[in-house]
Amino acid sequence: MKRSIHAAVFAILCCGSALAADADVSQPLMLVAKPGLREEPYRASVIVVAPLGGDEHVGFIVNRSSETTLGSLFPEDGASQKVADPVYLGGPFATQAIFALVKGLQAPGAKALQVIPGLFAAFDSALVDDIIRSHPAHAKFVAGLVAWRRGELEAEIEQGAWYVLEPDAALAMRKPDGLWEELLLRLQNKGKAI
Repeated sequence: MKRSIHAAVFAILCCGSALAADADVSQPLMLVAKPGLREEPYRASVIVVAPLGGDEHVGFIVNRSSETTLGSLFPEDGASQKVADPVYLGGPFATQAIFALVKGLQAPGAKALQVIPGLFAAFDSALVDDIIRSHPAHAKFVAGLVAWRRGELEAEIEQGAWYVLEPDAALAMRKPDGLWEELLLRLQNKGKAI
C-alpha cells in the first residue's frame, strides 16, 4: 500500500475538478448516515466533509476502523510499528493511499487540507511520514476517502441519505465505537431523527 496518492486524487483535493433547509453544502459538514442507508461502506457511517468549490466535496469516514495497523502495512518502518491504533477506512476512493487526519488549529504542513474547523487532512506521503514520526497520537490514519462530483452531495441529502450536523473535530477524532449510535440518539433527542 502506498502512502502517497495518485495525481488524480491530488487534483480532487486541491482543485476540485428532502435537503434540510439549513444544510449549506458550501461549508464544512459532518454527515451521519440515516438508518435506511444500507450501501457499504456508508451504512452506519459518520463522515467529515470539506467543500472544494464548484459544488464538489471530499470527505473521510471517521468511524470505520480496520484490523490493520500501520506496522503491518509498513513492517520496515520503525515509526509505523509504534502506532497502536488501527488504520481507519476513510472511503472507497484512493484506498491505496494513507492520509493523516490531524486535529489542530493550524495545518500540519503545506500539503494539508482543512476538512472541518480544527481538523486537517495530510495527503502528501512525506507529511504523513512526518506525522507518524513526530505526533501520531494526535492523528487518525485513514486509507481512502469519499469524493462527490458536482451536485452529488446535495442530491444525496435531498434523497434522504444523510443527517447533516455542524462539524466537530473532537467527535471526528473520537474512537469509533458507538459514535454513529450516539449521534443518532442526539438527533432523536433534538427531534431531528426519524
